[in-house]
Amino acid sequence: MKTIFTLLTACILVFACSDSEDKIVNTTLPTIVTDEITNISFTTVTAKGNITHNGGSPITSSGFCWNTSPNPTTSNFKTNEGNNSGTFTSNLTALTENTTYYIRSYAINSVGITYGNELSFTTEESMYFPPNDATTWETKTIASLNWNQNNVQDLLDYLETKNSKSFIILHNGKIVMEYYFNGHSSTTPWYWASAGKTLTATMTGIAEQDGLLQINDKVSDYLGINWTSAPLAKENLITCKNLLSMNSGLDDSIGDDVSPANLQYIADAGTRWAYHNVYVKLQDVVATASGQTWDAYFNTKLKTPIGMTGTWLSSGTNGSLSVYWSTTRSMARFGLLALNKGNWNGTQILNTNYFNDATITSQTINQAYGYLWWLNGKTSYHLPQSQLQFPGELIPNGSSDMYMALGKNDQKIYVVPSKKLVIIRMGDTADGSNFALSDFDNVLWGKINAIIN
Repeated sequence: MKTIFTLLTACILVFACSDSEDKIVNTTLPTIVTDEITNISFTTVTAKGNITHNGGSPITSSGFCWNTSPNPTTSNFKTNEGNNSGTFTSNLTALTENTTYYIRSYAINSVGITYGNELSFTTEESMYFPPNDATTWETKTIASLNWNQNNVQDLLDYLETKNSKSFIILHNGKIVMEYYFNGHSSTTPWYWASAGKTLTATMTGIAEQDGLLQINDKVSDYLGINWTSAPLAKENLITCKNLLSMNSGLDDSIGDDVSPANLQYIADAGTRWAYHNVYVKLQDVVATASGQTWDAYFNTKLKTPIGMTGTWLSSGTNGSLSVYWSTTRSMARFGLLALNKGNWNGTQILNTNYFNDATITSQTINQAYGYLWWLNGKTSYHLPQSQLQFPGELIPNGSSDMYMALGKNDQKIYVVPSKKLVIIRMGDTADGSNFALSDFDNVLWGKINAIIN
């Protein structure tokens, strides 16, 4: 009996030891994947990981580790998301802007720690705004953006050949390229022509946010009746928004004089798109609504807050138009405001909702036109002095999200949010007199792309 008991005890011990050894043999390090990095901002990102197997032992700790050099470990920066299994996320904070980081997920069980694959990301660079009271403007190099320096000279030669006076590229607010040609300089003013229409659109939005007007109001609410020669019933159809959208229904073939005698009815407001200088009546609307001169309200609300220089000068028949003149850098300041949807260094000069409305299609006829802004990336467009609809986008070589201030004789403000670019061109006409768009735009963008892409 004693012998049988001893044998049974031995068997139990053998099986117990065997079971324990099997558990040790079958327990391994966990397996984990670093899935993706999203929501990258100036100082934060979101990281996603996936523990695909716990190794046969419960996870005791998991998360992400990161550093500015490859192969980060938990001795560097890390998060601890606890005993996860499967998919998990972490929010990384207190990062440094415009910095490249390397990141790995990790998981720990009873056997030890294992790391997932390594990913890298670069935090965003905060938008730069030049000081309002100084002539300094920070720069960055083409090399720092990994652009193609070899193609710069071809662009500059083209610009000079095409009668340009100045050219600037801003990236994230900083100057990457700035060149002057044909005797022009950084302190020489030049006219914006119709590129300045966007200044009028901006001021109309500011007046609306100040509670001085509503863009859906009739123009005659501010200017009185008979500001046109249209029948009163037709004149009363014309709203401020019609002037912003270029669908007033007034005859665009008579010339640039905007006196009542020259503003004649041709179609009901909203039914016909035509590029017309009648938009300038919005300056009278803003002046009347604000109880100030156009210049005074403009200076207080836009020019001074973003550090622009320049002045409005009379032009056109009987001085009926008011055209803005400024340095190229002042034009670039306005472009930077537009890139930031009306925000200047933390101050909302123009509310974002209005700016968004200004840079999307404003009516049903010309897809490529907002509130005095031209829009790229649409399926069709109309051009000044034409009732024809053309298929395709305005500038095939340009980014589809680009919006533009385009002026007579090739004055240009290109704003490209997806690439954080503002590009300015001032000068004489490149190939022949034009009112806005020309073949110059597409060729120019082909040469710009050869540098930035």
